[in-house]
Amino acid sequence: MLEVVELSKHYKKNKAVEGVNMFLEQGETVGLLGPNGAGKSTTISMISSLVAPTQGDVRLRTESILKQPQALRDVLGVVPQEIALYTDLTAKENLEFFGRIHHLKGNNLRNKIEEVLEQIGLSERRNDIVKTFSGGMKRRLNIGVALLHDPQILIMDEPTVGIDPQSRNYILEQVKRLNKEKNMTILYTSHYMEEVEFLCDRIYIMDKGHIIASGTKDEIKSILSSESTILIKLEKSSSSFVEQLHQLPLAKSVTAQEKSVTVVVPKEVNAFNQIFQIAEETEARIVSIDRKTPSIEDVFLHLTGRALRD
Repeated sequence: MLEVVELSKHYKKNKAVEGVNMFLEQGETVGLLGPNGAGKSTTISMISSLVAPTQGDVRLRTESILKQPQALRDVLGVVPQEIALYTDLTAKENLEFFGRIHHLKGNNLRNKIEEVLEQIGLSERRNDIVKTFSGGMKRRLNIGVALLHDPQILIMDEPTVGIDPQSRNYILEQVKRLNKEKNMTILYTSHYMEEVEFLCDRIYIMDKGHIIASGTKDEIKSILSSESTILIKLEKSSSSFVEQLHQLPLAKSVTAQEKSVTVVVPKEVNAFNQIFQIAEETEARIVSIDRKTPSIEDVFLHLTGRALRD
């Protein structure tokens, strides 16, 4: 349904996005993962026709949208990372304003507003000023704006940032329902790996402007099928312990977070003795150590060397 071909965006010497290839089939939910600065938002801006690429193409049903973007805009809904609402207006007034932008009017507009308010769970707050809303309610209204014109494709750029768990779960369930009931095609970016695992059929992993891995969840996990992951939890962080782990010949990757270290080793290797020896030499106190089957998070750490929220 939507195809991205060798898409690049350069800002003088900065190559924000370089040679990205992606596709979205009708009715599937696709995740786009990457640490901050990976180029996700720039890619989304180009796919949405908001930013012109330096080179490459975006095709809707095989037709390029670069010269005639309206064909895409008519079927596309975008939920931006930043809240894009008029906070001095009510929820209903915001929906009326954005509905008119999509050329909705009369009974059609009124009916769509009622439908969307029901979808996002804000029917009872329709006449309340948006600046009185919680962060989660604003996020839900932000999604409602994108749904007014019944888009066939929905792009969601980190739609659950900074909200409470209840609102987050509500949004995730609504996204799942939109995909299943309306056969909506969704491109979803998030800083939460569990959201992508819950929602997405396929995943693209992006880093430093490039797509570095793609596939179904099982295909992504199979990247580390011949390895196992050792998760070490420490009493406190220890840079000397991490440095020594990096020197282990058997360690394929070592990723440190505040009080934990993840080490990827060949599946047949038992590295526990060497890890405990290094802990003793560096006076690092291990709280727990566990070997587990690689997850998508482990693959991400292995490929990028960074946690998703770094």
